[in-house]
Amino acid sequence: MNVLETRAAPVRPGALRRAAPALLGYAAVRALGLVVLALWSEARGKDAYTLLTARWDALWYTRVAELGYGYEVRLPNGDVHSNLAFFPLLPWLERLVAAVSPLSPADGGFVVSLLASLAAAWGIFAVADHVYGRRAGVCAVLLWAVLPVGVVQSMAYSESLFTALAAWSLYAVLTGRWVTAGVLAGLAGLTRPVGLAVVAAVWAAGTAAFLRDRSAEGAESVPRRPSFVRQRSAGPADGARAGERAGPSATARRVRTPDGARRGPRAPGVRVRRALGMLLAPLGTAGYVLWVGHRTGSGPLGYLDVQAGWRNGFDGGYAFARFVAGKFTSLPSVPAGLGLLLGVGLLMWLYVVCVRQRQPLPLLVYAGVVTALALCASSYFGSKPRLLMPAFPLLLPLALALARLRTPRSALVLGPVAVASAVYGAFWLNGSGPP
Repeated sequence: MNVLETRAAPVRPGALRRAAPALLGYAAVRALGLVVLALWSEARGKDAYTLLTARWDALWYTRVAELGYGYEVRLPNGDVHSNLAFFPLLPWLERLVAAVSPLSPADGGFVVSLLASLAAAWGIFAVADHVYGRRAGVCAVLLWAVLPVGVVQSMAYSESLFTALAAWSLYAVLTGRWVTAGVLAGLAGLTRPVGLAVVAAVWAAGTAAFLRDRSAEGAESVPRRPSFVRQRSAGPADGARAGERAGPSATARRVRTPDGARRGPRAPGVRVRRALGMLLAPLGTAGYVLWVGHRTGSGPLGYLDVQAGWRNGFDGGYAFARFVAGKFTSLPSVPAGLGLLLGVGLLMWLYVVCVRQRQPLPLLVYAGVVTALALCASSYFGSKPRLLMPAFPLLLPLALALARLRTPRSALVLGPVAVASAVYGAFWLNGSGPP
């Protein structure tokens, strides 16, 4: 497990200033997308703001904010679409914005998404900067902004809010802020079902840390025999070359956790805070799922019945595989099938690269669970690109590659992609749009 995943780090002075290039670049990309959307919608006689705030899932969130839970639509085929399928944090925030301002809940959803998208961009930068450095952090944010379905980040949807909570929870884990990580994971669990991915990341990192503590204690209890053999090949502890000034070794430095406690298996309160963070992490998801089960009278797993009413569930990818295979039954749809295979293959390759680059364990667990839940859902195949959008750790290998280029070359790569993303987003929302 990469040592970076629980590396304690103090809060850097001027954190906002450090992230400013990433945030400004992100805002520019999103502004471009909104301008292109407005022009495209105007040409087609549609209202861009309505597309962003009052269609598809945005309508369901607004109804929850205005009327609460209990609304459902019964379809002729017997399916029941209940608004209990939508987690409550975004509607709560929409209702709060409407209560303290003259804005409507739909307007509140748009405001929350805009602010949350900036918070998500900052969180992605913080994670990538912590692991790979500032340039990689800027590139990771820009890559997230120019995703083909990046326009969803500006919609009254929950993707931006969830990504913000997930990114900052992961950053809290990476920097040893366990209680903060648990609270943010709990809030992510109140935002989308995929909040389970954040919980899994917190639990994986926490469990690994406890096991590492026990291993360290066991090693300390075993007396070491004195060594009389001089290792000629051994270099300075910090890797400095011979003749160069060597600083204190990594093990000799006194590293403090963000709250000032000494770091180490016997540090006062570290284990308690870690355990508390792990206990807090699943409360959001578990609380809402159990509440839905109680409300519907279907028991602890009642939420699965609600999802079944939408013909959605987890089948290990069988339905999606059949959907892809169906594209090869007629010649006109073969290019779409090849595109889907290429997309899934790219995702798998990126994840393998993430593993080979030894990303920290919480990032690997989080990205893996998000990807698995998105690809293995049994319905709404057109939604999979936006369901994968929170899996930002998959972008880090590409961000590293861009970071190695000079700035003009990176701009030459990202500029055309940003334009293409803006055009595709406008075309997409004016057409079938996100289901």
